[in-house]
Amino acid sequence: MGTATTKAHKRVDIRRNDNVKVMTGKDRGKEHRVLRVLPDEGKVLVEHVMMVKKHVRPNPQRNIKGGIAEQERAIPLSNVALVCATCGPVRIGHEYRGDRWVRVCKKCGTTLDK
Repeated sequence: MGTATTKAHKRVDIRRNDNVKVMTGKDRGKEHRVLRVLPDEGKVLVEHVMMVKKHVRPNPQRNIKGGIAEQERAIPLSNVALVCATCGPVRIGHEYRGDRWVRVCKKCGTTLDK
């Protein structure tokens, strides 16, 4: 029996609350905010992208109504691109500016960190 090997992403350039554009898949072209980054799985959870239906059981203690709820599913990091305010979807570079490393737009060179 072999062991399952997964390739963990060492560094993820996309962070929470970044604006990203979906490049492939059924939601191609949508631009929304990142809700959560899952670096171990190499996935990202994007607002209003990859919506799926989930059957929810009612729980009166937590005040949850039962039924069918819609929620987002994670999509692979390779399917999204970070959006620069001036250029649109871009690749990300890293530069040492001031006293720290910052993310930089590869097209125009502007800083992507707040």
